[in-house]
Amino acid sequence: MAAKKEFDLLIRNVRVVRPNAAFVDDADIAIRDGRFAKVAPGIAAASAQEVFDGKGRLAFPGLVDPHMHTGIYSPLAEDAITESRAAAQGGVTSSLNYIRTGGYYLNKGGPYRTFYPEVLDISKGRFHVDYCYHLAPMSRQHIREIPMLVNDHGVTSFKIYMFYGGHGLHGRSQNQAEFLMIGKDEKYDIAHFEFVMRGIRKAMEKYPEKAADISLSLHCETAEIMSAYTKMVEDEGKLKGLAAYSAGRPPHSEGLAIFIASYLANETDLPNINLLHLTSRKAVVAALQMAAVFPHINFRREVTIGHLMLDTDSPCGPLAKVNPPIRPRSDVEFLWDELIAGNIDWVCSDHACCKHEMKVDAKKPKDIWLAKSGFGGTEYLLAALVSEGRKRGLSYNQMAKLTSYNAARRFGLASKGDIEVGLDADVVLFDPGETWTVRAAESESQQGYTPFEGMELSGAVKTTFLRGQRIYDGGKVIGKPVGKYLSRPY
Repeated sequence: MAAKKEFDLLIRNVRVVRPNAAFVDDADIAIRDGRFAKVAPGIAAASAQEVFDGKGRLAFPGLVDPHMHTGIYSPLAEDAITESRAAAQGGVTSSLNYIRTGGYYLNKGGPYRTFYPEVLDISKGRFHVDYCYHLAPMSRQHIREIPMLVNDHGVTSFKIYMFYGGHGLHGRSQNQAEFLMIGKDEKYDIAHFEFVMRGIRKAMEKYPEKAADISLSLHCETAEIMSAYTKMVEDEGKLKGLAAYSAGRPPHSEGLAIFIASYLANETDLPNINLLHLTSRKAVVAALQMAAVFPHINFRREVTIGHLMLDTDSPCGPLAKVNPPIRPRSDVEFLWDELIAGNIDWVCSDHACCKHEMKVDAKKPKDIWLAKSGFGGTEYLLAALVSEGRKRGLSYNQMAKLTSYNAARRFGLASKGDIEVGLDADVVLFDPGETWTVRAAESESQQGYTPFEGMELSGAVKTTFLRGQRIYDGGKVIGKPVGKYLSRPY
C-alpha cells in the first residue's frame, strides 16, 4: 500500500497576497485537512495527493464579504443557492448576511428563538460558500434574546436600521408596526436603539471571552430628514433618477445619524461599532470626527463596491437604487481618497438580489420612487476593486486587507481572511492581466441585470477554493453546495 501523502492538495506557481505583508511572494501553497499546511517556494509535487497549477496568478485569501442580504426578495431556500454561486464566482468564500424579522426575508415576526432556527434549517446544505448571519433586534423581546443568540447560535454581530423609524425599505412608511411586524405598543426609534446597545453590552459582560468579537452595525440615515427632503424633491420635480434619490436622502442625513449612533454608543459604553456603507464626504467626515471625540470606541467604517464604482450620472438609472443612495462623482472620489488613506476598513458588496420584474415598476420603469432598493454585486467585488484600485495606487496587499482580513477579524472569523498555516484553506486565484466586460447574462446570480453592465474590468477571478475544495474554476461553479455555518467566534 502506498504511503499517505503529506498534503492533500498543492497549489503550485502562484504569487501569494498576504494582507499584512508589504509585497507579493512567489510561493506554493500546501493544504491538508482543509487548512493551510505550508506556504513556501518549491514544495515538492510528490508530497501532495493532488497538484493544481496556479499559472503564476495572484493568490488572494478567500474574500470575506461582510455585508450581503440573502432571501430578501426571493425565498431564502432559492437565494441561498443562486447567490452563493455568485459569491463563489467572485472569489467570496465567507458570506455574512444581514437578516431580520418583519417584512421581506421570511415575512414573519416573533421571537428569534423560533425564527432563527428556521433560518438555519433552510440554509443548511444550500450555500456554496461558508456563511453566517448578522441579526437585527427589532423588538424588546429580541433584546432579551441577545445573550441566547450569542451563546447558543454563535451570533456575535447585530444591526440597527436607523431610518426605519419612519421609513420602509423603499420609502416613507405610514405603518411602522405592520412593516416591522412588531407590537403596536412598541416603537423602533432612538430609544429602542439605545436599549439594543445596552442589551449587547450586557451580553458582552455575560460572555467576556467572546466580548472582543461582539459588535453592533448601524445603517446610518435619519428618517425625519429623509422624509422632509424626499417630499421637497418630489414636489419640485426638477431632479430625476439617481440624482433625485440622492437629494431625497441627503448626505447630512447620514452624518447626523452617525453623530446620534456614536453618542449613544458612548452613553451605553458599547465599544465595538461598525458604520455601514458610508456613501459621502459628509458621512465619512462625521465618522472620523466621532472617532476623534470618542477614542475609546472601536469604530469600523465600511464602503460598498457599488458606491465606489457608480455615481448619479451612471446610465443604469433606477437599477442602481440602493440605501443609502448612489452619490455624485465628487463623493465617489472622496470615498476613494479615504480608502487609500486607510480611513476605510473594508469593502463589501451589500449584495441584495432583486430581479428586474420586482426592481422597477412595469408601467414606469424609470421612476426612481417606485423602484425597489438594492442590487447584487458580490461576483464583481474583487475584480472591480482591483481594476479601479490599481489605477489609484492601492496595493494588492491592501486589497487583501480590505476584502478579507479586516472583516474576518472584526466579525469573529479568526480562521479566515489570510493565507497562513493553520487557517482555513480559502484561496482565490486571480489573473490581473485579463480584461473583460461585465455582462449580467454571465453571472451566476438569478438577478438578470446589473448596474455594472458594460463596465470593462482589468483582472478576473479564475479559481476559488473553499477549505481546499475547488468550488469555482473554468468559468463554472463546481459541485454541490459545501458551505458550512460559521458559529462565531470561529
